[in-house]
Amino acid sequence: MARLCVEGWAPEYGAAVEPDDALSPAEGAVEVDVEGRPWRPIPGRDDGLPVVAFVDGVRRIDARLVLDDPARGPIPGICASFGVGAVLWHRDERWSEVVEPAVERLALLLHGRLATLPALPPDLSFRAEAVPGDDPAGLVRSLHDAMRRAEAGLTERLAQSGTFVVADGPLYEYTPVAKVGYVKSHRRSYLPDDRAGIVGALGPGERTPLFTVGEGRFRRYSWYLRLARLPGGHSWTGVARGEAAAALGLEQAAALADRTAAVLPLVGSEPHRDPRAPQNLVPVAALERHLRHLLGDGGLVLRALRAAAMREEAA
Repeated sequence: MARLCVEGWAPEYGAAVEPDDALSPAEGAVEVDVEGRPWRPIPGRDDGLPVVAFVDGVRRIDARLVLDDPARGPIPGICASFGVGAVLWHRDERWSEVVEPAVERLALLLHGRLATLPALPPDLSFRAEAVPGDDPAGLVRSLHDAMRRAEAGLTERLAQSGTFVVADGPLYEYTPVAKVGYVKSHRRSYLPDDRAGIVGALGPGERTPLFTVGEGRFRRYSWYLRLARLPGGHSWTGVARGEAAAALGLEQAAALADRTAAVLPLVGSEPHRDPRAPQNLVPVAALERHLRHLLGDGGLVLRALRAAAMREEAA
């Protein structure tokens, strides 16, 4: 019997199951019987890995720009900042540290134009990038893509050094290293109707069998796991999805899936502490706070941009 549930996530963060296109068909080929195991919940396995890295980024639009072109008319743009970094969780020593935090600032204009900003304080250096086309949504897409590329670069460096990495969001590069894409909201249905019911049957610390998504070099293994069950939650509450590159091979991908199912529930957030509990993991939430601090006060950045523009106009 269907029942009505009130989503636990704070509304400003969207929803764990997105309402606009929730569970629309997955893009690309999906194969569900790749692991050769019965389709029932699989307990995770903690292999005692001593260090886990979590990579994430935050972004912010600092100001709206308009390039007043007499021939073409106003051309919209944005000034925006993003921060990327990682948290190393030293499990045996029970402490964590932020590593390689970095902040970038972009000035983006549509129609392939480059912004020339007025002189700003040394700590506010915006790099100009041209965005093709006339769709204002392209400005945010370009910002998001730049952040995702920075996240992917950091993820790759850490994974190549031998560190197991949990990257917040889908995989960006499909290389054969020990990294997992961690997807905490659901916009696509990756399982056919006769297999999707297993997700609701998962207990905390359990995962589904592996399935594959995509083809060629974009092919990756994926699985669902449950972090926790929350009072009043629906059947997908506390469920996240993992991804690993198909280039790793089935055996290693299964080992990573087992590890995430067992270990990630240990760092799932609590509803009274995080509005995206339990999927927004505690190390990731701490990293987000640190990166937002590095971005600086948004109001001060906006005032600095406005003051610089007024000085240039008065000169």
